[in-house]
Amino acid sequence: MELKINSKYPSVDDLRDRARRRIPRFAFEYLDGGCNEDVNLHRNTAEIRDVVLKPYYLTKHTGSDLQTELFGHTYDAPFGIAPVGLQGLMWPKSPEILAKAAFDYNIPFVLSTVSTSSIETIAEITEGRAWFQLYHPAEDELRDDIIQRADSAGCPVLVILCDVPTFGYRPRDIRNGLAMPPKMTLRNIMQIFGKPSWAVNTLLAGSPQFRTMTPYTPKGLSLKNLGYFMDKTFSGRLNDDKVKAIRDMWKGKLVLKGVASEEDTERAIALGIDGIIVSNHGGRQLDGSRAPFDQLSEIVDAVGDKIDVICEGGIQRGTHVLKALSLGAKACSGGRLYLYALAAAGQAGVERVLNQMRNELERDMKLMGCKTVNDLSRKNLRFRN
Repeated sequence: MELKINSKYPSVDDLRDRARRRIPRFAFEYLDGGCNEDVNLHRNTAEIRDVVLKPYYLTKHTGSDLQTELFGHTYDAPFGIAPVGLQGLMWPKSPEILAKAAFDYNIPFVLSTVSTSSIETIAEITEGRAWFQLYHPAEDELRDDIIQRADSAGCPVLVILCDVPTFGYRPRDIRNGLAMPPKMTLRNIMQIFGKPSWAVNTLLAGSPQFRTMTPYTPKGLSLKNLGYFMDKTFSGRLNDDKVKAIRDMWKGKLVLKGVASEEDTERAIALGIDGIIVSNHGGRQLDGSRAPFDQLSEIVDAVGDKIDVICEGGIQRGTHVLKALSLGAKACSGGRLYLYALAAAGQAGVERVLNQMRNELERDMKLMGCKTVNDLSRKNLRFRN
């Protein structure tokens, strides 16, 4: 696909900076921030950058194929768009735009329970290809109804989130009134006035809401009471019994997201999970824990060939994807990257990043002498001591 974009923003860093200047500060900091001291936020990418790629030039090479089979579907590239809550806060209609781009490029798109579009809307846009991520409800009846909606919409993969037994401490969100319960401060209102493009587009699209949760939300709730409702609705830790109940109910592929240890990996396999996403919630939960990439090889070794492994966290470039795949991941996913692009330059920005990721992968696989993603292995990497 041909891409036209302002030459002022040729890199991801440029798009991030443009997004920062184009949307209200509270929205940008929600997207950009981690938790506590932001240790993991920076470590996620730093751990990837610290590994060295090894090229192979004196080999026969006629081209590179990025196609990747994942949970019964052949995708055109080994990366996808990760779930992000409150996507419409960053830019109106964000989940719809991202889902359409993922569908057009034939890569995975995952919708969060707390995104700003409904299961049914995204399923229609993607012709039933979108995955759905479930924040586990405290009540079984609500859980069952949401899962049934995902099944009726044709979602092929259900992703259950395991790394939010409680919310991490996120100072930026608390300062900006985006904690639970949320609040709209005078400072936030002034920030909106300073971003007219965001304000006008948001006014036309309507204020962001948890659309999947609309049928279950009492009418007439104040913003404060809505926060309490959501916090209460999704409180609760996953355990074996809860996972088993979902496994028995869901006939499609079931993926556990937020796995961060070999022990949880082995439990996931024993519970009949089809795949795991190694993730630390974008550095927004347990600050100071290991980055996903740092523990990827250990988890891949524990898995063997039993289930598929996806690496999520700190993925910003095609070379990052190559490194994760070389360690044994089947694919990678990311969230912030695509929302930076969308907030900065709309749909064209998203397409530019997708093209850049794909082009980087193809170019660097040629430099490494790899014809397919299956040719990538640990022999392509060197680790600094």
